[in-house]
Amino acid sequence: MPRFEQPGFAYSYDVDDEIAAMRTWRDTRQGRAIPDKAPGRMLLASWNIANLGDQAQPRDDKDCRLIAELISWFDLVAIQEVKENLSDWERVRAYLPHGWDAVFSDQGGNDERMLYAFDTARVTRLELAGEIAIPPGDHRYIKLPGIEQKFLGFDRNPYAVAFQSGGWVVTMVNAHLYFGSSSKRSLNRRALETYALGRWADLRRKRGWAFSPNVVAIGDMNMPKAEMGDAVFDALTKRGLHIPPHQSRIGTTITEGKQYDQLAFFPGGAGVAFVSDGVFDFDGAIFADLWDSRTPSEFAAFMRYHISDHRPIWAEFITG
Repeated sequence: MPRFEQPGFAYSYDVDDEIAAMRTWRDTRQGRAIPDKAPGRMLLASWNIANLGDQAQPRDDKDCRLIAELISWFDLVAIQEVKENLSDWERVRAYLPHGWDAVFSDQGGNDERMLYAFDTARVTRLELAGEIAIPPGDHRYIKLPGIEQKFLGFDRNPYAVAFQSGGWVVTMVNAHLYFGSSSKRSLNRRALETYALGRWADLRRKRGWAFSPNVVAIGDMNMPKAEMGDAVFDALTKRGLHIPPHQSRIGTTITEGKQYDQLAFFPGGAGVAFVSDGVFDFDGAIFADLWDSRTPSEFAAFMRYHISDHRPIWAEFITG
């Protein structure tokens, strides 16, 4: 994501008040309620935190504390757009509760890392960790009807890490797939990357030697609409991955309402463990006086610069 410009106005907020407002919104807003942490359950989330670590878009300590508050509600969080410079992430991490840990990939396209943050009291990281790359000799198999372009690899390799929660072992695949632009060529490249991810998951399932039979692909898929007929949706589900409907049925971006952020799994395994999911619109709760005093575009400009232009998605799974 190109860095966002700093808003052309000053605004100060009380972080304790904003955390309280966000918690109230979480607990009472119809269709948004995130379950409490409970034995035998795992709360998974994914959040694209726009340009976290880009020094041209710095967060202050209050911003980092707000971001950490939201992350702390879950057991395991896949985060996208963490920059090679980890200084802002380390400031966020300092506000997480005791016992939280992280693992992340090296720098890829757009200077981004894929990162997992997790509560070690409820989730254990296992031995498997690695970036997903398609061997050049297999590129010829990444093809879709009506697309003549060649697949040339991922712009940012998805990052697979295995975790255990209770008796449940799952391989998480954190992905931030290519966007480019709204051109046909960019959309084709995005669809090919998406199909490559789904094909990889299908082959791991069929070969019989996967570290875990449970695979959950999660992250910013740059999927405009989570429905049949959308090129990215069709490419991701072509090999059997299933995308559950979000219970709250709102977009995952705060301005356009796109459904870019998704999670997908096969009907067996993780599909059996799946309970529910949703999108959390934190932007409906915080900075209420800013919304009242500024235009919607100015509110969005402040939100995406200081917090993010993406909303988190979450899902609950049975683990015991």
